[in-house]
Amino acid sequence: MERAWLRDRIVERNAFCSPFFEEQALPLARAASEMALRFSEGGRLLAFGRGAYATDAMHLSVEFIHPVLVGKRALPALDVSAAPHAFISAVAGPRDMAIALGPPQGDAALEDALVTARRCGAFTIAWPRPSISLHADYGVAAPVNDVHVHQELFELMGHTMYESVHVFLEHLSHHERVSEVGFLYPFLSESADDPEGLIAEVATSILAKARDADELRRRVATEQLDALCDAIAAIRARLARGGRILAFGNGGSATDATDFVLDCVDPEVGWPAVPAISLALEPAVITATANDVGVDVIFLRQLIAQSKPNDIMLAFSTSGGSRNIVAALEEGRKRGLLGVALLGCDGGEIVRRNLADVAIVVPCDFIPRIQEAQGTIYHVLREALARA
Repeated sequence: MERAWLRDRIVERNAFCSPFFEEQALPLARAASEMALRFSEGGRLLAFGRGAYATDAMHLSVEFIHPVLVGKRALPALDVSAAPHAFISAVAGPRDMAIALGPPQGDAALEDALVTARRCGAFTIAWPRPSISLHADYGVAAPVNDVHVHQELFELMGHTMYESVHVFLEHLSHHERVSEVGFLYPFLSESADDPEGLIAEVATSILAKARDADELRRRVATEQLDALCDAIAAIRARLARGGRILAFGNGGSATDATDFVLDCVDPEVGWPAVPAISLALEPAVITATANDVGVDVIFLRQLIAQSKPNDIMLAFSTSGGSRNIVAALEEGRKRGLLGVALLGCDGGEIVRRNLADVAIVVPCDFIPRIQEAQGTIYHVLREALARA
């Protein structure tokens, strides 16, 4: 019975995903075009949310600062979730962009910060825009009331927005180069002067990526169902014996680990809390350890200090080869912890060396699509724990 429920919960997302992006692909492409122009003129992206949605702001910030697209430049972005209104009042300028990420019903505190950003001349994005009374340059109504599905759809929005911004930046850079030599190559000027055509092409690409995400969820629901069932059963057994979940990952995976932990300790939907800790949410500890010892032990050191018998390691890695993830899993195994890993590609070194008791592998080699599928996996896993 649970196998069928898990499979259905994973693929049910597809009923919302493609229709939502059929509606939003063109507006999202236009927003990305405006953002590229602002980035090219020195603008910054200010992202903010509260609770679990603060992790979405963190995720957006790291994607722009540390691009996973090879060869793309770092773009200035800040997660200002700690004090959105104060930060925006102090630092926002007329070339900047501000994006509010919140629950389906909206968040009045975030909306107030967005209004302030608009007064500063910033390009404003409301994900979601709870009502037409909130004016934003790009506002999107919540497509679904399920908080997890809502969050997953906007993660895909964020990834495709980031990817599309780089497309438009390349176009702007190319157009500048063409303008410099246009008298020699007039046909290049003609090909560079169709912004509406480019926006339409980007919109088509955005929709294709949403369909790719749908197909990847279908594959996960079929190919990884046994592993997901095993993970849920093993985690339940450890929790019943007083264990806690210790989650960790790098970059965007760090934000996912923290999002999962927040869903455990402070669920929005009234579920019983599950004891969990994010080892990725300790910047002082992480930077001290990285500076004094090395980045390979930033999670291992915390496991040594924090872990107890019956605890569970939940490791997030798109590659399966991150040295600090591998080191933590090795240490945890010595201590008798249960190791569950959410991985991408072929599972990498973690699968080859059998470092996790249960490995759930998203069969994809593109980091944003992997993370989107992992979002569905850990949300469904959390929901399954609430059904125990």
